[in-house]
Amino acid sequence: MENNSYQFSGYDRSSNSVPTSLQPQPFLGSEDSGNNWSFREFLGLVRRRGLLIAGVATVVMVTFVVSLKFNQKQPEYESSFQLLVEPVNDDSKVVDVVKDTNSTTTSGLDYDSQIQVLKSPELMDSLIQQLQVSYPDISYDNLINALQINRLGETKIIEVRYRSNDPKKIKVVLDKISSEYIEYSQERRQTKLRQGINYIEKQLPFVQSRVDQIQRELQTFRLNYKFNDPEAEAKQIDEQIATLSEQREKVDMQLGQTRSNVDILKGKDGAAAVLNNALLYQQLLTQIRQLDSLIAQESTRLQQDNPTIQTLKEKRASLLPLLQNEAQRFLDVKLSETGAQVQTLEVQIQEIDKTIQRLEQKRKRLPALARQYKALQQRLQITTESLNRFLSTRENLQIQVSQTELGWQLLKKPIQPEKPVTSSDIKRNLIVGLVTSLVLAIGIALLIEKLDNTYHSANDFKDKLKLPLLGNIPFEKQLQISKSSTSKGNIPLVRISDLPHDSNLGLAIIPEQDYSNHSVKFLEAFRLLYTNIQLLSCDRQIRSIIISSAVSGDGKSTVAFHLAQIATTMGQRVLLIDANLRQPVIHTLAELNNLWGLSNLISTNLPPEEVIRKFPSMSQLSVITSGPIPPDPTKLLSSEKMKRLMADFHNSFDLVIYDTPPLLGLADASLLAPNTDGILLVVRIDKTDSSKIQQALDHLKISPMNVLGIVGNGQNNFND
Repeated sequence: MENNSYQFSGYDRSSNSVPTSLQPQPFLGSEDSGNNWSFREFLGLVRRRGLLIAGVATVVMVTFVVSLKFNQKQPEYESSFQLLVEPVNDDSKVVDVVKDTNSTTTSGLDYDSQIQVLKSPELMDSLIQQLQVSYPDISYDNLINALQINRLGETKIIEVRYRSNDPKKIKVVLDKISSEYIEYSQERRQTKLRQGINYIEKQLPFVQSRVDQIQRELQTFRLNYKFNDPEAEAKQIDEQIATLSEQREKVDMQLGQTRSNVDILKGKDGAAAVLNNALLYQQLLTQIRQLDSLIAQESTRLQQDNPTIQTLKEKRASLLPLLQNEAQRFLDVKLSETGAQVQTLEVQIQEIDKTIQRLEQKRKRLPALARQYKALQQRLQITTESLNRFLSTRENLQIQVSQTELGWQLLKKPIQPEKPVTSSDIKRNLIVGLVTSLVLAIGIALLIEKLDNTYHSANDFKDKLKLPLLGNIPFEKQLQISKSSTSKGNIPLVRISDLPHDSNLGLAIIPEQDYSNHSVKFLEAFRLLYTNIQLLSCDRQIRSIIISSAVSGDGKSTVAFHLAQIATTMGQRVLLIDANLRQPVIHTLAELNNLWGLSNLISTNLPPEEVIRKFPSMSQLSVITSGPIPPDPTKLLSSEKMKRLMADFHNSFDLVIYDTPPLLGLADASLLAPNTDGILLVVRIDKTDSSKIQQALDHLKISPMNVLGIVGNGQNNFND
C-alpha cells in the first residue's frame, strides 16, 4: 500500500483557503537495522508475555517435579553369564564335510533361531515353576522383559543378562537359567532339533501345494487371456489399432468418392457424361441425328406434308421413347451399382470400427489384467521363497542333528551384583524439565502472539501499513491518573434542543495546565510529532490538520489536546476544535463546561469570539468545545457555514487542530478532511485491531483525504 494512493485533490475554495494537497514525507526518525530487529522483536514478545511465560513455565515445572517424584524408579542391578554353545572339537569337522565349500560361515548353528528357542515358553515353564517357590511374583512376561540373550559378535558365545531391583534375586534367577540351559543342551537339544525337522516336514507339503496352485493359476491366466508380456501386448494392440485406423481412412476416402459419384449421376452434367459410355444409347442417338439430317435435306426440296418427310418424322418420333428409356435404364443401373458400392464401404467402416472398439476395450482392460498377472507372479515368488526357506532350514537342522555335539560349556558364572547399573538422575531430569517448561511456555506465547491481531510497536505498523510514522507517544501513567480524577467533575452533555435560545451563560476560561508531572519522554514525543508534521511540506506550512482514529478508544483526543499545547509552546497560534459532535472529549480534558461550542457556532449566528476560550498561561492557545450534541452532526459538519468557518480559522491561526469521531462507520472526518491540509491517524498500540485499521485505510482510498501519517499511542516498552 503506497503513500501516494491516499493523495486526492482537496476542496476548491478561494485563494485564502486550505491547500489542496501535500505530499507526505518519509518519517525522519531513525530506523533499526534488520539484523537487530528479530532479536528485539523476541525481547518485546518476552516483555509483553512475561507473566504468561512465567505462569506456564511454573505450572509445567511443578507438574514435572510432582510426576518425577511419584514416578521415581528404584535403582536396578544387573548380572550375566556366558555359554559356549558350540565347543571346538574334532567332531565339528563333520559339518564342514557336508557344507558348501564356498561358504565362509564357521558355524552351522542358526543363532537367531537358537536364541528364540531359549526364550520360548516351553523351555521356560519348568524354570519359572522352580523360581516361583522363592519368588511368587515371577511370571513368563516379566522374566522375558528383564532377560537379554545376545550373541557376542561373530563368536560361538551367548551372553545372558538379567536385571532386577533385588541383587539376590538376580543371582538365583541366573543360576537356575544357566543350569536349565546346560541341561537343555545335553539332554533335550537333539529332541528339539528333530521336532523342528518334523514341523518342517509337515509344512512342506502345504507350502509345495500352494506353489503348485499358484503356478496353475498363472498358467490358466496366460491361456485364457493369451497374456505373456504386458508391454508387448499393449504394443501389439496399439499397432493393430494404428493399422485399422489407416484402413478406415482409406475406406472413408473411397466412400466419399463414391458418394460424390452418386451426386454427379443425379445431376444433368453427370448423367450426360455417363451416357457417353452407353453403347445402345449412343446408337439410338446416332440414328436420331441421321434422321434429323435426312429430314433437313428433304425439307429443302419437298413440302412438309410430303409422305417421305412424314415417314422420316414418324420414324424419328418412334426412336425418341427408346432413347429416353435406354438413358433412364442405364442411369438406374449406374446408380444401383454406386449405391451398392456405398453400402459395401459403409459395412467395411462399421466392421473396422467394431474391431477398433474391441481393441480399445481390451487395451482398457490391459492395466487390470497386468495387475492381476503381476500379483500372481508376486504370490508365486513369495511362496517359492518360503518353500526355499523351509528346505534350507530342514537341511541345516539335519546337518546339526547329524553332527556329534557335546554339551554347552559355562564360561562365565553368574555373580551377585553389588552396584546398581541405573539410578534416577535428579539433576539431569530437573534440567530437562526446566528446558521443556520454558520451550512450552515460549511456544504458547508465540501461538498467542500469532493469534493476536494488534500491533505491538510503532515500527510494527509502520512497516506493515507502509505509511509515515510521524510520532510514537509513550504510555503515561500520570496522564491516566489525571483523566480519572477530572472525569468525576465533568459537566453532563446537553443537546441543542434542551438549551433556551436566550440563555446568557458565561464561558469558562481554560485552567492552566501543569506539565511538571509528565515524563520527559512523553513531552519529547509530542515535540517530535509536531516537528515531523511541519517537515512534511517543504514549500508551505501545514496550517490545519484532522486527528482521528479507526475506532474509538485509541487516544486521538488526548493526542490532539497535548499536541495543541506543545505547538503553542513552540510559538504557534493554535486553535483546538472539538469536532466530535457525537462523543466529545476535549472539554473533559480541559475541565470546561460544554454548554456552548461548535454546534452553537454552526447552527446559530453566534460570533466565533463567543465560543473561543484561551489558556491564561498560553495566550496563543484557543479551544472550541463541541457544544451540545445536535440531532444530526453530519448535517452541521457538511454545511457551507462550516466550510466558511474552517477557511476563517485556517487564515486566522498558525495551526488548527480538529478532533473528529473515528473513521469507521462515520462520515464526519471525511466531510472535514478535504478542507484541511491532511489527516493524522492515531493507532493504539496493543489495542487497535489491525483489521479495523485496514478497513479505515481502505475507506481513505475512496475519500478526498490527504493522509499525513500515523501516530502510535500507548507504547509501554518505549525503549524497545
